[in-house]
Amino acid sequence: MTSTDVTPPVGRESFAARGRRVWRRRAPRWLPGLLLLSPSIVAIGVFVYGLIFWNTRVAVSGKHDMVSPYGFDKGKNFVDLWDVPSWPGAVRHALLFTAVFVVGALVLGFFLAFLMEKGIKAEAGFRAIYLFPMAVSFIASGVVWRWLMNPAPPERAVGLNQLFDKLGLGALGNDWWQNPRLGMAAMALPAIWQMSGYVMALYLAGFRGVPEDLREAARVDGASEWKVYRYVVLPQLRPVTLSALIILGHISLKVFDLIMAIAGKQIITYVPAVATYVEVFDRGDPANGATIATYLLLAVGLLVIPYLVWSVRAERDR
Repeated sequence: MTSTDVTPPVGRESFAARGRRVWRRRAPRWLPGLLLLSPSIVAIGVFVYGLIFWNTRVAVSGKHDMVSPYGFDKGKNFVDLWDVPSWPGAVRHALLFTAVFVVGALVLGFFLAFLMEKGIKAEAGFRAIYLFPMAVSFIASGVVWRWLMNPAPPERAVGLNQLFDKLGLGALGNDWWQNPRLGMAAMALPAIWQMSGYVMALYLAGFRGVPEDLREAARVDGASEWKVYRYVVLPQLRPVTLSALIILGHISLKVFDLIMAIAGKQIITYVPAVATYVEVFDRGDPANGATIATYLLLAVGLLVIPYLVWSVRAERDR
């Protein structure tokens, strides 16, 4: 017997051979999925969490111009930002826009879904029409709505003001987004038009998901159609409402392109997302811009994290 003829005894397997056999048997179960997801995992790690970390680092630094070194200011930027004259107004504008946009999109989307659920003719066509605005970018819709909401007086009116004047409803004409008090409420109109179709689709799916047996059982027990919706259908739509609320809320908090397309960087429509752009690119203050971005991240987290916790608990209880 030569040294190259050494083999393990019959019926016994070396540890390395057994390891290779186990790896070959188990690898196909997780390796293809890992290889498929690895580009996304790396991209999310770098461009989401990596940039969040870098933004937070800049937010707690003293880099208020392009040449200052990075340092640690112990969170002073988060307090000093409230002394900036334009910042409290930006927060108020964002809250007003969010309230009008979220409530308006929910109400209009629910109403459209209710009409669809009652079985109107040409439902597929109406559904496509209602969903079409969502396919348009906020930039494109902002350009159109800037013309529709032109605040010119009647003699030079275009868009909606001209339409009101032609119909003899000139009293309805107003200065729209240039109104110092309610300009952000008018700014929410294009967003409502654009997202109400999406909310309608969510509610329509919720309506169609309510078993017909539950409705029939309520009717047999003597419930009117109003009570059927009040006590049977609407409680089943609470998860849909919560999902729509979270989606619309985080869209409204970080709205930027729609406002820039309609009003630009005007103080009347100043919101945190626009303030971030102004601080970084116009004033050259990366620290203040990163601080505003961090505030936006925290605001979105206040909406999304409770929803994620609720979803996990709901799945665990099923």
